[in-house]
Amino acid sequence: MSEQENNPANEAQLSQLRDEIDRIDNEICQLISDRARCAQNVADVKKAALEAAGSSESVVYYRPEREAKVLRKAMAMNSGPLDDEEMARLFREIMSACLALEEPTKVAYLGPEGTFTQQAALKHFGHSAVAMPFSAIDEVFREVEAGAVNYGVVPVENSTEGVVNHTLDNFMGSNLQICGEVELRIHQHLLVSDVTKTDSITRIYSHSQSLAQCRKWLDAHYPNAERIAVSSNADAAKRLKGEWNAAAIAGQMAADLYDLKVHAEKIEDQPDNSTRFLIIGTQKVLASGKDKTSVVVAMRNEPGALHDLLQPFHIYGIDLTRVETRPAASGTWNYVFFIDFAGHVEDAVVKKALDEVGAKAADLRVLGSYPEAVL
Repeated sequence: MSEQENNPANEAQLSQLRDEIDRIDNEICQLISDRARCAQNVADVKKAALEAAGSSESVVYYRPEREAKVLRKAMAMNSGPLDDEEMARLFREIMSACLALEEPTKVAYLGPEGTFTQQAALKHFGHSAVAMPFSAIDEVFREVEAGAVNYGVVPVENSTEGVVNHTLDNFMGSNLQICGEVELRIHQHLLVSDVTKTDSITRIYSHSQSLAQCRKWLDAHYPNAERIAVSSNADAAKRLKGEWNAAAIAGQMAADLYDLKVHAEKIEDQPDNSTRFLIIGTQKVLASGKDKTSVVVAMRNEPGALHDLLQPFHIYGIDLTRVETRPAASGTWNYVFFIDFAGHVEDAVVKKALDEVGAKAADLRVLGSYPEAVL
């Protein structure tokens, strides 16, 4: 027994506090079980409604707007000492486990295992989801389109390295909807294996974007080491076991998965380095109260086209959060614009703005309205 607990007065106080914790734990367990049974009842009601209507549609269990509202409410009700994000993460896992009782959510992500995209998928859907890795972004799109999985998770932009063009290009040939977004703070670590001679590192593996995000740190600490770009940070981590003179840049998940040591932590040049990921699926999402909309617009190649495109958003006071340009699939020097803005497609002012943009554009497609990232 520790010295703090050897004092009879302290021991009595600690015993009382532990009894209170046990009582609270019992209550938490009962409430979680009650919530799970309620989730099962929700599933039964949804099934019965479809059967009564004679519909052959599959039951939609996961509602992005509903989950966003629950998480925001949990954060608003939080009185500490846990911070709001930690409280929301706890609720996320409870909801994930309850949803799995109805039907496990199958999620495709840009793999392999140990990538930041896997981390984003688990952050958004919880650890009770069935997360499945795929080797390319277009494979993730294909799996969702084929109905083999319910949703996909793909990176779309990094705060320091910019947009992921391959993700945007896939939207041009797809009818999938954006159902949500995840923002993930990216911490890059220099990883070594149990055979690495840390004073003899001559090559460093990582994804090209991670190498770019750690450029200044590498220049200062390993200026002569060869920087080798590979398909993913997880692939970089897997290469270390047989190389005594190599290191890898990856996240904590890859370190844990491949049993590597963190030789230097948080080596990213920008401390606020973060990546935004999109949730792609087939369903349209109702308004949650704090939403974002993404559209792709093809404008006619004529003077003032960009002004005509942006003017309606300005007139109706709509906040543009991102505008990206990509070459059109056909036509030399033709471009399409990917635009994100605050609001839902069912909002009155958003409808008016999009009607005016559509009247001037060669083509306008709404990629989705979805809740702004809560976590």
